[in-house]
Amino acid sequence: MPYPAALALTVVTEVPVYAAALRLTCATAPGRTAPAAAMVNCVTHPLLWWFLRQVHGGGYWAAFAAAESAVVLAEGLLMSRALRLRGPLPYAASAAANAVSVLAGFLLLA
Repeated sequence: MPYPAALALTVVTEVPVYAAALRLTCATAPGRTAPAAAMVNCVTHPLLWWFLRQVHGGGYWAAFAAAESAVVLAEGLLMSRALRLRGPLPYAASAAANAVSVLAGFLLLA
């Protein structure tokens, strides 16, 4: 999948998950959450894409899991800072959003 399509898929799938999850759990306004979610994706996605392009051979899936885990943590931290949230909810929203986008990517490539 070309990078622009991968980034678009990520943003299109993750932003609604972030907006819904944080609205339901923290009562954050979608007008604040959606731009923050798009911003964190624009920060982490290029780094993830570059890193995964450097991995070759049998260690790809381990590197993929480690990199996605790092992205979940980074996005959770960035969302908590951008929206001034405390606690585990931004990290849980990040885990859910990234799970949805990974699943969407796998389904498109299948």
